[in-house]
Amino acid sequence: MGSIRRLIEKASRNRLSVLLLGETGTGKEVVARAIHEANPRGQFVPIDCGSLVGTLMESELFGHVKGSFSGAVENKKGLVELADGGTAFFDEIGDLPLEMQVKLLRLIQESEFRAVGSLQWRKVDLRIIAATHRDLQAEAAAGRFRRDLYYRLNVFTIHLPALRQHKEDLPSLIDHFLEPAQGMGGFYPSQEILGGLLSYDWPGNVRELKHCVERMTAMQSEGALRMADLPSAIRDHIAAAEIDRFSDGVANDAGGETAEMPEFQKAPRSPVISLPEVEKQTILTVLNSTNGDRRKAARILRIGRTTLYRKIKVYELE
Repeated sequence: MGSIRRLIEKASRNRLSVLLLGETGTGKEVVARAIHEANPRGQFVPIDCGSLVGTLMESELFGHVKGSFSGAVENKKGLVELADGGTAFFDEIGDLPLEMQVKLLRLIQESEFRAVGSLQWRKVDLRIIAATHRDLQAEAAAGRFRRDLYYRLNVFTIHLPALRQHKEDLPSLIDHFLEPAQGMGGFYPSQEILGGLLSYDWPGNVRELKHCVERMTAMQSEGALRMADLPSAIRDHIAAAEIDRFSDGVANDAGGETAEMPEFQKAPRSPVISLPEVEKQTILTVLNSTNGDRRKAARILRIGRTTLYRKIKVYELE
């Protein structure tokens, strides 16, 4: 995150084109806005290239003059003109059709555009920031993206890593997303939850984390964020990870704790048996093998005694 901040500061010093690359949900628009706000001039105008479809695409971008086509009853400004003096953010630039890529190339090279139905070229002063989750170099090689446009955009490139690649930033991100809830009594994740969040790979990246934190704070478990507050996908992941850890601890026990246990084999995953039931059966098997010795069972399962006691209570294994 510190590295990204330094690149944002450098990009904000000039009006060069910026290309943001990263998976969906990595925060590309957040970075684009940060670049604009670090040296604010004019408006920040987001343009969703994926939503620009059909015959009105050019009009949405560059505007049109009255009478230029059926339904054009008055002059209309396009998104590019709205961004004049400021920043135009072309989100998912890789989705822009080839015919529109030509017009965007002229906009970048000549700083001018022409509204639909107009004979006049209009000069604009704007910063272009483009973002995509696609590999534009590969897209250009395949003929789906213009090479000349790619080289024009690829002046100042910022790669935004997937959240799974910088999990050390997770606690800071959680604190940031929890800030709006601090006035509601101060929420915080337990070490158990934080450990579970750190073990998750976050396919939806920072956006998924933000929605997860928002859900937890909305559930509002008396100030403390609890396992039940997590989205089901993350709860299932944490439960599956715990089962794997329990099973590995039992199957690979090197200390002789399980010498008198029957041969242990991890049960195959099945949609018929729920993850909690598998966990319950694993704990019960180990407790039976240790004649109820919870300290020894916790050591075999590789969990703390407090965690084991809580699970025994939850699963009614007293």
